[in-house]
Amino acid sequence: MIREYVEQDVYTALQMRLKFLFEEFDNIYLSFSGGKDSGALLNLLLDFRRKYYPKKRIGVFHQDFEAQYTLTTEYVERTFERIKDEVEPYWVCLPMATRTALSSYEMYWYPWDETKKDSWVRPMPKKEYVINLNNNPITTYRYRMHQEDLAKQFGRWYRKSHGEKKTVCLLGMRADESLQRYSGFVNKKNGYKGECWISRQFKDVWCASPLYDWSTEDIWHANAVFGYDYNHLYDLYYMAGLKISQMRVASPFNDYSKEALNLYRVIDPEIWVKLVGRVQGANFASIYGKTKAMGYRNITLPKGHTWHSYTLFLLDTLPARLRNNYAKKFNTSIEFWHKTGGGLDEETIRELEEHGYKIQRNGVSNYTLNKKSRIIFLEDIPDDTDDIKSTKDIPSWKRMCYCILKNDHICRFMGFGMTREQQRRIDIIRKKYKSIEEMEYGV
Repeated sequence: MIREYVEQDVYTALQMRLKFLFEEFDNIYLSFSGGKDSGALLNLLLDFRRKYYPKKRIGVFHQDFEAQYTLTTEYVERTFERIKDEVEPYWVCLPMATRTALSSYEMYWYPWDETKKDSWVRPMPKKEYVINLNNNPITTYRYRMHQEDLAKQFGRWYRKSHGEKKTVCLLGMRADESLQRYSGFVNKKNGYKGECWISRQFKDVWCASPLYDWSTEDIWHANAVFGYDYNHLYDLYYMAGLKISQMRVASPFNDYSKEALNLYRVIDPEIWVKLVGRVQGANFASIYGKTKAMGYRNITLPKGHTWHSYTLFLLDTLPARLRNNYAKKFNTSIEFWHKTGGGLDEETIRELEEHGYKIQRNGVSNYTLNKKSRIIFLEDIPDDTDDIKSTKDIPSWKRMCYCILKNDHICRFMGFGMTREQQRRIDIIRKKYKSIEEMEYGV
């Protein structure tokens, strides 16, 4: 592929992308989480619409996860009240299966579950645009469906309810947020009309990320220059000394947020009291979130165990559903490294050979940027690979054990991606990408 570079700032590029979207799609709606990226995109989108397409009606979809900071709820409500007369507002508070990484016994919890109404973290919002079980118009919704499916099926319903015409959902996703997002944009082969930032979900339903090449600094610069309102939770995060990667408005129970769970005690004590009673393990994770108890830092192998035997021991202690979930992923990983192989750097290959690992090349990985050699293991999966210093992205029973100890139900630590069915093969290990955590935060 020939790469073309142009002299253009990200704001100008965004204006061109928005023009493209307004010309190509009949229906446009934006997914608004209450975070900095979707908030900035919403404001930029409305400015563009007011200037160039004032008669165009757009939708704003907010998927409410019940458990969140009060400042986030206030920002969402403030935003909807400000724009409700010029957009189609959809504040969705429906029961859905949402991942939790706090418990060894539960993979999901269910925001807005009617059977747990007495323990809801906060009351149901009372606005005319709030959608709940009592007034739900979304015909594609199924009770307690997975959160990812709810977001996708809203797009299908939006198309159906707007004349069955070509529809696009705007997301505030950016490439520098994570390696997974970066590689998703870079390696996308079938974008809409060649655009890597637009992907198809269903027939005539697409998702677009027009801010994909913006940096965190770009987001805050836009807020400052244009005087946009934003979620002031970020001010508290900044004063608390959090890294950029820790400044999230997502559910406090997922594996991205559990390290900062204890901040609820200080920032929002009233909500914290409700969190403890809502999901098993919330209090434990807040106290031990960065300790050995939650699978962080150096874990000591119990006397008399190998990492293999310890993993099997831990599996035996789990409920059948979780045990089968881990076993399926571990078996998939083992089969992958025996039959297909992952793309590894030449330095890592030499290091493996020097330490006596029985490996073999198996072609090249087309999913890696520089066509790395695929490597398969000819003998049993190693117990640990602590002697390999160039990378941690090689298989071992120690990595599997860590997944259990970290309550990493989707096994992201082993390279698996976020999937509902949890049957997708292990993601190919790509070139290391400099972590966003190393960036300095500036407004």
